[in-house]
Amino acid sequence: MASDAASSVVRKTERGMRMRMKHWAAAALAVACSGLAVWAAVASAAPKQQALTKVTLQLKWVTQAQFAGYYAALTKGYYKQAGLDVKIKVGGPSITPETVVAGKQADFGLDWLPNLFATREKGSNLVSIAQVFARSGMTELTWKSSGIDSIAKMRGKKVGVWCCGNQPELFAALQKNGIDPNKTSDVTIVNQPFSMDLFLQHQVDAAAAMTYNELAQVLETKNPNTGKLYTLKDLNVFKMASPAVGTGMLEDNVFVRGDWIKDKANQATAVKFLKASFQGWIYCRDHQAACVSIVLKNGSLLGRGHQTWQMNEINALTWPSPKGIGLPPASAVVQTATIAKKYGVINNVPSGATNYTYAAKALAQLKAAGADVYGKKWKKANVKVTPGGK
Repeated sequence: MASDAASSVVRKTERGMRMRMKHWAAAALAVACSGLAVWAAVASAAPKQQALTKVTLQLKWVTQAQFAGYYAALTKGYYKQAGLDVKIKVGGPSITPETVVAGKQADFGLDWLPNLFATREKGSNLVSIAQVFARSGMTELTWKSSGIDSIAKMRGKKVGVWCCGNQPELFAALQKNGIDPNKTSDVTIVNQPFSMDLFLQHQVDAAAAMTYNELAQVLETKNPNTGKLYTLKDLNVFKMASPAVGTGMLEDNVFVRGDWIKDKANQATAVKFLKASFQGWIYCRDHQAACVSIVLKNGSLLGRGHQTWQMNEINALTWPSPKGIGLPPASAVVQTATIAKKYGVINNVPSGATNYTYAAKALAQLKAAGADVYGKKWKKANVKVTPGGK
């Protein structure tokens, strides 16, 4: 009997434990379900990450430090922080950014202001919304040995320049000296390729050269007669912005289609794009070496030595920026228009060609955040050329 009683107690105990375990499992399941419900409620209440606005930027030339600020804005995440997904399209000697943007193949474009004036005069509804370069960097080169020591002496010569929006400053200089670039009896205009080979091989008498690019390409090359690098003593360098030439005009500007910028959503996008781009340029001003590396990682055709020279020279065209990066002095815009009209680049200054409202808004936001948009303390470094630009 004692054993039966004990067995009964054991059975009752086991049933009790099984019942308690069921209750515990049910309670745990209820808590788990409750937690899932709370998590789902919180997740549904949390704001969803907005999709990035996709925009395309058409460069004026191939990947190089001339565009370091845009690549820096992409690499450092400034565009993404602004809610933008930016695609950068490279340019080249035969690409006209105005044509690409007018054809709706890009939202933003980079080119020189006088060419935008000329394109707008012909009917394209394009508007400059920011001016990154504060001064001109274009030159024309001749060999000292050629005896061509003035623009006037280019009459009857083979004169190189890139097509598709790069001619205005040189053409104005030729016109100023009584040489019509459209008359082969006055001068033979040769379309330059990416390299300076035509000039180095003496196949042209004069060649266009930006202070930040082609001039360095020549100085990075060995003189076959001496085995040493060419120097400035071997060259005549005609700076378009110098008083002697007097046809320097504003260069790299950011432009859009006039119909595109009328849309309020696009206006907001433009401010975001400019703010992030200016951040990129400020970063490259303060971190030149880092931006050279960024450019190289994005596929530059020229080496670190060349890009180091170029980054320094690009900063010299951008900084200091008297009114803040992106905002040119009104006098500089007027001067560009006056030179362009006086020397036949345009017949009349087209109205509505510039609108710096969005650049001003972008600058205001940067200044409010404590950014230095003027770069008054920036000093140009002493960068030496390297053989082959390596």
